[in-house]
Amino acid sequence: MSFSAFAFQPQVSAGIKAAGYDTPTPIQEQAIPKVLDGRDVMGLAQTGTGKTAAFALPILDRLTKGKRNCVRALVIAPTRELAEQINDNFITLGRETRLRSATVYGGVGINPQIKKLKQGTEIVVACPGRLLDHIEQGTIDLSNLDVLVLDEADQMFDMGFFPAIRRILKHLPRQRQTLLFSATMPDEIKHLAQEVLSDPVTVQVGTVAPATTVSHALYPVSQHLKTPLLLELLQKANTGSVLIFTRTKHRAKRLGEKLDKAGYRAASLQGNLSQNKRQAALEGFRDGSFQILVATDIAARGIDVSQVSHVINYDIPDTPEAYIHRIGRTGRAARSGDAFTLVTGDDGAMVKAIERTLGKSVERHKLDSFDYNSPAPQKDREFARPPRQPNRPRKAAPGGNGKKSSPASANTTRRQQADQAGRPAGAQPTGVNRRQRSRRGSQGAASKNTL
Repeated sequence: MSFSAFAFQPQVSAGIKAAGYDTPTPIQEQAIPKVLDGRDVMGLAQTGTGKTAAFALPILDRLTKGKRNCVRALVIAPTRELAEQINDNFITLGRETRLRSATVYGGVGINPQIKKLKQGTEIVVACPGRLLDHIEQGTIDLSNLDVLVLDEADQMFDMGFFPAIRRILKHLPRQRQTLLFSATMPDEIKHLAQEVLSDPVTVQVGTVAPATTVSHALYPVSQHLKTPLLLELLQKANTGSVLIFTRTKHRAKRLGEKLDKAGYRAASLQGNLSQNKRQAALEGFRDGSFQILVATDIAARGIDVSQVSHVINYDIPDTPEAYIHRIGRTGRAARSGDAFTLVTGDDGAMVKAIERTLGKSVERHKLDSFDYNSPAPQKDREFARPPRQPNRPRKAAPGGNGKKSSPASANTTRRQQADQAGRPAGAQPTGVNRRQRSRRGSQGAASKNTL
């Protein structure tokens, strides 16, 4: 089957040809006809199956006819990186349609987004938090919406976005086509599908499991030896582009720095980075400037790199579904890939859960040249804070003889104490300022709702 069988508008067909698409993937072959027919669709497909084009192509075909200069298609995605990836697909495939698209997410200024929305755009790809900001400020008009897409719905649930999504739905026209795509189908996704989909058709490709082109291996190791073992694996394995997953942002940053110091072209992708730095890390990984990218699950959600040879779980994921998402970054397009997971003695239960999902036992490996008995080093103090000094009791003023000090001497004492504390005389103690800032911060945080 070829894309010509779908009878797309000539402008859309030109975009498909320019993008080098030839044969539809299974999810595209099944979903595109249903979306073209105007049906609500629930698509179940693992990462890397081409589901973005499965909804982008029929949306472009629909939008070539009808109104312009108003938002007619809205795609909601969990992360900034995924939003940019989806938008890039719309730009590439719709290059001949003259349809305009825009991304809307937090972490960057809102004014450029407002300007672009005012200029007129037919397609908006958004993250829930910033989209709500625009809705509440009245800077986006969704009254002409024809199509809503909820992409990576399971990940949006994991990130706690369902309340925001339900608030967004209240501002959308009831008469619309809705498409929901998810790699997994927990009960919460089923409930959401019942709320937002009308007489949907379900499209499912394969099972919720990694591609058969991925080889799995476990490497048991003590926690303090993970980094040395990782360096040993990188030296011995014939790797191309390597994607390494950690559980925390701090660990992703530290590990990226250590790999860079070890001579690898490495970068980290984690939520504390500015959007420009995140984008630079992602683009550098795509074009080969960085061989290794260290990322957290959330930050890596938008990574779409076809040449990843190895996925390494520095930390085992929290769920089997997260393991599937991680491993789905390699073994794409019928290429082979390897998935290494470093496991400690505390990871036994999750290993069993992953093996149940895979339907097979995963081999355990050991490196003969590696010293697994190396003792744990002293606590790393590179970024440790100096120990807090105990408060010393105040000494009586010399010659005080139990009498109260004069106002002048009291003022002098306060100035001396202020100088030692590094704050202006008369300023409130640090603890008071900290409590006030905490109260102000908690009040301000309640009004924010960005990704």
